[in-house]
Amino acid sequence: MSQGMKAGVIEGCRMPVQRDLEGQFEWHLAEVLSIRDVNNKFEYYVHYIDFNKRLDEWVAAERLDMSKIQFPKKDTKIGTKRSSDSVHNSPDREIVVQNGTAHPSKVTAAIKKMPKIGRKRKGPEMGPEEESQDSSDNAPRQTGSMTVHVKEDKISRIKNIHSIEVGKYRLKPWYFSPYPVELTTYPVVFLCEWCLKYVKSLTCLQRHLTKCQLKYPPGNEIYRKSNISFFEIDGRKNKSYAQNLCLLAKCFLDHKTLYYDTDPFLFYVMTEYDSKGCHLVGYFSKEKESTEDYNVACILTLPPHQRKGFGKLLIEFSYALSKIEGKTGTPEKPLSDLGLLSYRSYWTNAILDIVVNMKPENGQDRPQITINEICEKTSIKKEDVISTLQHLNLINYYKGQYIITLSDEVIDGHKRAMTKRKMRIDPKCLQWTPKDWSKRGKW
Repeated sequence: MSQGMKAGVIEGCRMPVQRDLEGQFEWHLAEVLSIRDVNNKFEYYVHYIDFNKRLDEWVAAERLDMSKIQFPKKDTKIGTKRSSDSVHNSPDREIVVQNGTAHPSKVTAAIKKMPKIGRKRKGPEMGPEEESQDSSDNAPRQTGSMTVHVKEDKISRIKNIHSIEVGKYRLKPWYFSPYPVELTTYPVVFLCEWCLKYVKSLTCLQRHLTKCQLKYPPGNEIYRKSNISFFEIDGRKNKSYAQNLCLLAKCFLDHKTLYYDTDPFLFYVMTEYDSKGCHLVGYFSKEKESTEDYNVACILTLPPHQRKGFGKLLIEFSYALSKIEGKTGTPEKPLSDLGLLSYRSYWTNAILDIVVNMKPENGQDRPQITINEICEKTSIKKEDVISTLQHLNLINYYKGQYIITLSDEVIDGHKRAMTKRKMRIDPKCLQWTPKDWSKRGKW
């Protein structure tokens, strides 16, 4: 008889579980993913339904309501509907910002329909929140991508590292990360904050630090302003550091895993400088060659530095690189929940900053700008511009035109948001020249 049978619970069953919310317990429906025996007592690894996987945890039997147990049923395929919006069906539009006296409290923009260029379309364009991985048009790439496209197995669904100590911070991982199996038995995995090498004990770390010569990431410093620096790291030339960075990042990213194949990627590491050296804050990776115009593959701000504006700074830096390349860029999908929030916030600020501050030119009675011009000014891909305007509910259809209406509330909110952003990327401090990787052989 299996452990699950002995405890009256099997893997895959669901029931209410008490979730600890800072000392207060609330009941939430959860699925049992794994069962283990610890000193003759069963513990259950549960996933709370409709909550992010980062909240998954081991719980004792006392926190399960077995009176409401639901045993697993056979899998059934559920069809999902995909919706399209007519706004997506007009590839080129003109925005006209009107500052007329008839609407003194609003800035109104009209998007005029332009004649469609003859081309075949396989289906509706979708915003990042609607992107389907099952679409044949969005088939996963076999090389380059750091996104998980395969169905996750049982092992990768369960957090395997209890704690990680890097520098002065001790972090609780949110997700599984493929560190060596032997490290999963230790209560804490220690990382060198300079080279990110992992060891099993503080003694091993102290011994390593006497030999480690690094005080900053092993790459070229391409940006410095105040105490913030960005380093460009080649995944082929600095493979060990890149792999260790990916292993650390996987603890906090659910959809990325290809830590072993770093050759096709560049890593842009953001650091904070003090008297001891340049301390890791966050990073994003980018394909050396991307046919889909991806300017970010993975992006992460370490938990101790989140909610401080570093996420937007990373995103702004990625678009600063795209601007130098003369391209519009977009992050690789799917985005994590936190990633999508950060990108939507950045896209909103960047787009509104252009539209709100437009002024008439060449004797025009009102300023005009096209979607393509917004893309050129911000380096944001057209699909992301349109999906952001839709998400903000700023687009309305009126008398044969698509109208963007910016109320005083939206404008004031934008100004407050921009005022709060203390950290911005200064293009003058960026010393970087893009490389043509297609002409550099095997990178």
